[in-house]
Amino acid sequence: MAAKVYQELIQKTRDVTDRIIGVVDETRTVVACSDLSMIGESVETNVAEYFTMSDVAVINGYTYRVIGSRVKFESFVFVKGTDAAAETLSGVLALSLSTIKEYHDEKYDKGNFVKNVMLENILPGDIYPKSKELHFNGDIPRVVILIRLVDRTEVFAYDIVQNLFPERTKDFVVNVGENDIALVKEVKAGIQQKDLEKLARSIVDTLNSEFYTRAVVGIGTVINNLRELSRSYKEAQVAIEVGKVFDVEKVIMSYSNLGIGRLIYYLPTTLCNMFLAEVFKKGSIESLDHETLFTIQKFFENNLNVSETSRKLFVHRNTLVYRLEKIRRLTGLDLKQFDHAIVFKVALMVRKYLESNPTKY
Repeated sequence: MAAKVYQELIQKTRDVTDRIIGVVDETRTVVACSDLSMIGESVETNVAEYFTMSDVAVINGYTYRVIGSRVKFESFVFVKGTDAAAETLSGVLALSLSTIKEYHDEKYDKGNFVKNVMLENILPGDIYPKSKELHFNGDIPRVVILIRLVDRTEVFAYDIVQNLFPERTKDFVVNVGENDIALVKEVKAGIQQKDLEKLARSIVDTLNSEFYTRAVVGIGTVINNLRELSRSYKEAQVAIEVGKVFDVEKVIMSYSNLGIGRLIYYLPTTLCNMFLAEVFKKGSIESLDHETLFTIQKFFENNLNVSETSRKLFVHRNTLVYRLEKIRRLTGLDLKQFDHAIVFKVALMVRKYLESNPTKY
């Protein structure tokens, strides 16, 4: 498609110059030219090798320039001649063709389209017509897997993730922030959550083993229509944010498995503060020392079983009972009672959430 666009401009330019002008792609093939007989011919010289130090190269009587970025050599414009006029004309053509290529890629690139849908940069009513124009099937199950780099911004991380999913007509890898990479993955209908988490684990392990780059991953829910893609992306974001507060040791979080943490995340902070004020006496929760909070945590982990908890803590049963009684006196909640324990557990999570300084409301 790009070759056709290049040829259209070169055909128009041919009327204002008597020079032979054209475009060579990364395979050294002439894909567009004012001399139609040259189209399809191969260039013997590896043109890319001449652009390590300069923006212009003179090769076998032709002046060459890169179309687009020098970071990735995809195509080159050439003009017959090695004089100043050839250099000037090649510069004008390279700039014009680069602009056209950028516009063409933005208009017709499916990856860019998916990114715009995911970030809600396209109106819902325009999604279907654009899908039809790009021959893009929007009614296939997909999921957004968000990879957030923890240690630093790693420029190669994007390439690593993209190389893991080479089927670029089905899976799309896009940069969505300085440290965020989103994978829009086509999946089978009815895929299990454990399979998605296994996939996420392979991404994390590869980043860690290849470039010693730590990452956390958030997994949204599977959507069946492209219009719902932004929802899956937002869910993946929430999964990471909730995990950062309530499951700091986990590196893979699924939106569908966030439990109470997800519920708390969506509560306004004003409501959270009201809840804490109702549950605890003023200053009572602050009076609980580290040892007491650790005891509570273990008590919950052992399903409110006094004997099992005391055994895990290596303390006498009566010592644990004394600590629980101390908590009852301070807070008015008897953790041996299931209803009281539930309230206390949620309250601790709400407090932890507020300490993370949420700014949504």
